[in-house]
Amino acid sequence: MSQLFRRRRREKPPLGSWLLGDPNEVRHHQRRRLRILLATVFVTTNGIGAALVLLLVALVLPGQDLMAEEFDIGNRVVLPIYLVLAATIGGTVGARIGIRAVGWVAEGREPTPRERSAALALPWRLTLLQGLLWLAGGVVLGISTALVDPHAVPKVALTIMFGGITVCAFSYVLIEFTLRASSAKALEAGANQPRIHLTRVTDRSLLAWCLGTGTPVTGLMLVAAFSFSQNVSTEQLAFTILALGSITLVFGFALTALGARQITDPLRSVTAAMARIEHDELPESIVVYDGSELGELQSGFNRMAEGLRERERIRDLFGRQVGLEVAEAALARNPELGGEERYVAVMFVDIVGSTAFTASRPPREVVDLLNRYFDVVVDEVDRHGGIINKFEGDAALAVFGAPVEIDDPAGRAMAAARAVRKRLPLEVPECQAATGVGYGLGVAGNVGARKRFEYTVIGDAVNEAARLCELAKQHPGLVLASDRAVQAANEDEAKLWCMGEEVLLRGRNTKTRVAAPRPD
Repeated sequence: MSQLFRRRRREKPPLGSWLLGDPNEVRHHQRRRLRILLATVFVTTNGIGAALVLLLVALVLPGQDLMAEEFDIGNRVVLPIYLVLAATIGGTVGARIGIRAVGWVAEGREPTPRERSAALALPWRLTLLQGLLWLAGGVVLGISTALVDPHAVPKVALTIMFGGITVCAFSYVLIEFTLRASSAKALEAGANQPRIHLTRVTDRSLLAWCLGTGTPVTGLMLVAAFSFSQNVSTEQLAFTILALGSITLVFGFALTALGARQITDPLRSVTAAMARIEHDELPESIVVYDGSELGELQSGFNRMAEGLRERERIRDLFGRQVGLEVAEAALARNPELGGEERYVAVMFVDIVGSTAFTASRPPREVVDLLNRYFDVVVDEVDRHGGIINKFEGDAALAVFGAPVEIDDPAGRAMAAARAVRKRLPLEVPECQAATGVGYGLGVAGNVGARKRFEYTVIGDAVNEAARLCELAKQHPGLVLASDRAVQAANEDEAKLWCMGEEVLLRGRNTKTRVAAPRPD
């Protein structure tokens, strides 16, 4: 259990926080999670704002005592009634705005461009709604206060302005955090449409400065100006400045930390995915949930990762078509027509009696058998350091020593031939295959036209291997190698072969001495 918990902590949540879940989770779970988080944000931010207003009115700001009996009508009648109305209106209007903006998420459909824009603008709209409610509250309380003492209106206006701005600042940051799942879906739906920038990183920084520094400092300046028209003692003014300064430090730090989290979360998702690429893992696309330039960064990474995945798919397909070594060489340098001379060993494998076999069995069964037969051949060629240069019907041509030089190409080719001969009767008993191994100087390179060419090896060793394969079909062991291959092989491998008679291979002018593997 503890290991699972530690692993979950190491994993990066797709939306930057485990509180937000996964954008692809069940819709009713996502709705419930969203309602709980939004309710928590509204209750917490407005509760903090109300507590801040009460603290400023009762203890911090100089001037009239707004908690005195003459203000009881405003404090005990007007204020409670307005709070109930504001909560009712705010909850109803906010829910309606939210349903219009992200109702398509609950319905499980793609949003229209207008709905997508509304979903991305939802944090601003909900924040604006709260700002209007606080402004209306300031007007209502200002009027009720003016009826009792007009001189107390500036104090009421200042405290409600301070509280309202604080609530709106924290509300916007937290609402944007809470709505990341719906923003991710909106951004995903508009991946092929022009990007919508409702906020920019610079705007967020300026907003954090204005609300975390500019507004509190403005409040301090207003208090200082207010003290000139009031009989405020030095001690009271000092206490007010210290209290407002402390509030500024606390709320400014909290707002700056939340703003920094808005920036670092998208960056962490990108850096975590980049770390996986550094460890040769191609991650799936990261979730794009930010509407600023950071979202562009996330989208850009996804495009890059998709390009890398496409490149790996092409590379894998290319490698399967021509061999991994040929593919690596082609990717490492620009392939050109022509080649270079090398001493190579060539192994040619062909099924015995393939014409009769093909005529007597259904095509699907023939293809299945060929695939199992070639699996054995390719596996042993790879294991011994060669490459499959081409398939020709039911035959395969393998090259050892090109395009990558290897030690003892002849010995490796002969060992691969023995291994194929040993495995085929056990794994593919329905067919027999003959194998010929040749060795000599050949030209390895790209042959064809400028627009279409392939890597191949041309030389006497290729012809020799093909003719030895034909001869091996009449040989009891079904495997033959040329004396040149045996002489070029290492001593340990050469000991496993016995030299035979000289034969004149088809199409050649001189005789070739052949060798066959010794009986086990």
